Order: sequence, then C-alpha cells, then structure tokens
Amino acid sequence: MKLSEFRNQLSGLKEIAFELPNGKLVPEHFHVTEVGKINKHFIDCGGTLRDEEKVSFQLWEENDYNHRLHPDKLVHIIDLAKEKLNLPDAEIEVEYQGESINKFQLDFDGKNFLLVNTQTACLAKEKCGVPQQKPKVKSSELQNSSCAPGSGCC
Repeated sequence: MKLSEFRNQLSGLKEIAFELPNGKLVPEHFHVTEVGKINKHFIDCGGTLRDEEKVSFQLWEENDYNHRLHPDKLVHIIDLAKEKLNLPDAEIEVEYQGESINKFQLDFDGKNFLLVNTQTACLAKEKCGVPQQKPKVKSSELQNSSCAPGSGCC
C-alpha cells in the first residue's frame, strides 16, 4: 500500500487497528514511533545496480495503556513527515517487534490495516539460472525403467 492510499483510508476511520498475519491485533495502545524514508542502493546477485525507496512506519507498544493513537493524529504526523522528509508516495514498510523486528507490507480490509508477511526473492533469476516456473512434465513422458507400474517400488 502506498502512502497516499494509507492516508486516504485513515480519513474515514474512527480508530486505527493493525492486524498481524496470525489474525491477532496489535494492542490498541500502540504508537507509531517513527515515520521515515528508506533509500536502499544495492547490487543484486546478477550484478545489476538497483535503487529502492520506501516509507517506513515503526509500531511500538509499551505499558502505556491510557493513550491511543487516533487517525487524525497519525494524518498530522504523516503530513509533517512529508513536509520535513520530502516523503515520496511510495510503498509502506511496517516494522513491528515480534521475536525480532519483523517487516511487513500493508493492506486494508475495510476495517483493519493488515500486516502482510514479506518474502525474499532473487532479483536476477535469469542470470542465476533459476527457472521462472517449474517445467510442466507429463508423467507419461518420464523414463524410469527401474520402477514399472505394479512392481511395488513406487
């Protein structure tokens, strides 16, 4: 989800809720402790230089049960960050403390913001020899003389 989409969704909400991939909600007394811009300049395993820019939110919870972040307050924080940090309208990456710091993508189901697990990937599959898809092979085309039907080996 891009920053503009997130901000637009906030404007129609009375409260903010983040749902973890396991279906549990981040405790309602969470804080957004950071809104930032992440610039990543790197080289992939195929030798291609790449640039990536994201907006980062860090969610944090503590024993401060008397405060709850309201949508209008978060809109204000986002607007301030856009002005001071020159935030792009980029994809949001959410950091949240689990067993270690987890990074999530963001989605919305009409009520809750969904923290979606991220995955690593090879960005240069064609240069590394990683097949794009598993080849489709008909079992009738497989040659395996050591295992005939009815022989009990398979």
